[in-house]
Amino acid sequence: MLLNVFMRFIDTHTHIYLPEFDGDRDDAVKRAIDNGVVKLLMPDIDVRSAPSMVSAAERYKGTCMMMAGLHPSSVQADYLEQLREKEILAADRRVIAIGETGIDLYRDTTYADEQVISFRRHLEWAVEFNLPAVVHVRKAFPEVFSVMKQFKGTRLRGVFHAFSGGIEEARKAISFNFMLGIGGVVTFKNSSLGKIVSETGPDHILLETDSPFLAPVPFRGKRNESAYIPLINRKVAEIFGTSEEKCAEITTGNALKMFGKDE
Repeated sequence: MLLNVFMRFIDTHTHIYLPEFDGDRDDAVKRAIDNGVVKLLMPDIDVRSAPSMVSAAERYKGTCMMMAGLHPSSVQADYLEQLREKEILAADRRVIAIGETGIDLYRDTTYADEQVISFRRHLEWAVEFNLPAVVHVRKAFPEVFSVMKQFKGTRLRGVFHAFSGGIEEARKAISFNFMLGIGGVVTFKNSSLGKIVSETGPDHILLETDSPFLAPVPFRGKRNESAYIPLINRKVAEIFGTSEEKCAEITTGNALKMFGKDE
């Protein structure tokens, strides 16, 4: 699937360190690079998955970059203990973002209050360490925006990963200095995400896979991987009525602006 090697991409959200890649992780990273995906940004999940993430960052130094955070679905009875460990990781100079964090009330609301506390703590770290926050939200936009309002006027910035809201939520996210993470769902036949992308404009879009989940067409239902970013870029370019090269230039520039560090 080798595409235009002159285009350069950043996969702003991939779980390349998960067991789904244990059999061919080296090959998956190589395929990504061969397809112009030069950076793979890895969101954190919890204390159990973190060692694998750190290991990937060390093995693929300069390509796989790590974040620090506790996924909202991993907020359980031990969340305070986990947050203490994540705060230590957040101070590591190799960390390029805080997340993924957020609020997820889609299936289980048992720890809804604790998710709010955890989310607020993550945003505090993002401001303290001057790092972007990577936000996961499902059926919880009002709750997420309510917490974010408390940080108005700070240097908080970030991305709404796998954006699933409507145009009003998109505009509100942008008003908080956040971008929208767009992945394989935008290629699905009946997806309404294309309209959101069109109305939002290219300056607020980041490309991501969320691999191994949510593979784009024609790989829908199979394992996703960073090498498929050019397929997402192709669809986004089509939506904006521009060339794939121009779309890659803009979205990669957006990612560098959001995740780039002074060093």
